[in-house]
Amino acid sequence: MQRIVPNVWFDHTAAEAAELYTSIFPGGRVIGTQHYPTEGLLDFQADMAGQVLTVELELAGYRLLGINAGPEFPVNPSVSFLLNFDPSADPQAREHLDALWAALSDGGKALMPLQEYPFSPRYGWVQDRYQVSWQLMLTNPTGEPRPFLTPSLMFGQAAQGRAAEAIDFYTSLFAGRTGTMARYPEQAGPVAGTVMFADFQMLGQWFAAMDAADQDFTFDPGVSLMLSCADQAEIDHYWDRLSAVPQAEQCGWCTDRFGLSWQVVPAAMGELMTKPGAYARLMGMKKIEIAAFG
Repeated sequence: MQRIVPNVWFDHTAAEAAELYTSIFPGGRVIGTQHYPTEGLLDFQADMAGQVLTVELELAGYRLLGINAGPEFPVNPSVSFLLNFDPSADPQAREHLDALWAALSDGGKALMPLQEYPFSPRYGWVQDRYQVSWQLMLTNPTGEPRPFLTPSLMFGQAAQGRAAEAIDFYTSLFAGRTGTMARYPEQAGPVAGTVMFADFQMLGQWFAAMDAADQDFTFDPGVSLMLSCADQAEIDHYWDRLSAVPQAEQCGWCTDRFGLSWQVVPAAMGELMTKPGAYARLMGMKKIEIAAFG
């Protein structure tokens, strides 16, 4: 079970983006769609009444959720999605990489051009037409296999140099482990010794991380990690350890010590939201209190 699901914030385009992604990714499909209520919305949400609220989709067996809202939290490259094309599992891995790159690049822009690099014979980093960032890489088939899709965290600005600290924190909290850990060499100057690339597991899921210098973006709610909890005790446990910015607490959302946004939610959230007045109750909460839904 995938207990941590990345949520991506879209400015009125979640359904459109989901249609694109499910048409170009292997195994792409929409799992479910929720809509805003037709009444009881706050003033700034009034124009969303009855429209799509979230779209949950699956890409190559990996779940993502698109949030359909306004322009409040533009997506930026601090959280991207690393796509591993393994020629040992797919003889046409290079061709499939190039085809997906072309589809994602249409209307977007390349952050790193698709070409050969020291770490991969075929790699590119692209921000698509919805500002979502993807890293496409032809992988080395030796060693422990990795999933096709891995969320990648870039620690820049205030969090620069803290990737290793974050990995230690996350693997401890979520019973995880570290896989690859590559650090910048001495000749790299100010970033020497920080994380050039690493990957690690949380609750059995792979994530990647790197430190980055001189970037003008940082973590924000444009991409958040939604953590599914079995009950109130588990919500309380993770909320107490993750939430480090009191002013960011709202509707089950919190921000950790590194600036990364989380949603700590009950596994039965969908059922709770079908209860009368559920949306209004949720909007009044900071940490989610299951009993308050009645």
